[in-house]
Amino acid sequence: MMITEKNHATPMVVLIIVALNGLFLFGNGLFMLVAPSAWYHFVPGVTHTGPFNQHFIRDIGLIQMFLGAAFGIGMIRPASRLELWAAATSWLIAHAVLHLWEVAVGICSPSVIARDFPAVTLPALIGIALTAWAWRSRQLTVGPAR
Repeated sequence: MMITEKNHATPMVVLIIVALNGLFLFGNGLFMLVAPSAWYHFVPGVTHTGPFNQHFIRDIGLIQMFLGAAFGIGMIRPASRLELWAAATSWLIAHAVLHLWEVAVGICSPSVIARDFPAVTLPALIGIALTAWAWRSRQLTVGPAR
């Protein structure tokens, strides 16, 4: 494959997006782990989801940190990128679907879709795009399976 200016720039854009997604996830998880009460009161809408539960918030914080780490490690280890990003994205998709399901069954009002979009749905969509890019890149590198 001939490297052109356009396709040479694409990996840099992808790496910037994955770095931002990974840092957001890891940073949010760290915030949840270190200051669960502050996180609970800082993030819009969280106080409407139920009473403060320090243990639960820290559990999810650990998951968020692992997701961010998976994107970060995949960024610097291309051989493991597809599996790491796909695994992290699977959880992000499940989390976003859960939020949409809560609206669909009437647990939450439709207004939460827009409120939750930046922190719940957007990371999942970014993960889908990054995982698709990693899959396509692997296919171009190793060729089709026989």
